[in-house]
Amino acid sequence: MRRIVIADTSTLIIFQKIDEFDILKKMYDEVAVTKEIVDEFGEALPEWFLIEEVSNKTYQTLLETQVDLGEASAIALAIEKKNSLLILDDLKARKLAQKLNLEITGTLGILLKAKHLNIISNVKSMIDKLIETDFRISDNIIQEVLKISGETE
Repeated sequence: MRRIVIADTSTLIIFQKIDEFDILKKMYDEVAVTKEIVDEFGEALPEWFLIEEVSNKTYQTLLETQVDLGEASAIALAIEKKNSLLILDDLKARKLAQKLNLEITGTLGILLKAKHLNIISNVKSMIDKLIETDFRISDNIIQEVLKISGETE
């Protein structure tokens, strides 16, 4: 069974800001997004992104009472698609997805996996790019990620 990878709007925004959509392409071949996410993103996406529709709009609307529209649509799509990986960075959305027993990762998890797969040579340079954007990340998290990646002294 083929795994579907679903990205939230914030994932698209951050990878565009650091000019690294290629990392997602090399890791996953295809990434699914909803029309709501495309609308929130507001720009054309590379052709390898798949636009998927959520079937249960009622469930999506219920999720919107807890998280924003893009996150709700991504979570609703992940529930409908078995064997999915959901890329979320927002803490509230991540907690909700975990309560729903969905498999999640975030931008930093993608970077760690990309290094492990030799798609990128180091995580530190990517974190430096993230810091130049409005991506919020604590010093403790940075140190933990660099430790996991083997990039600390």
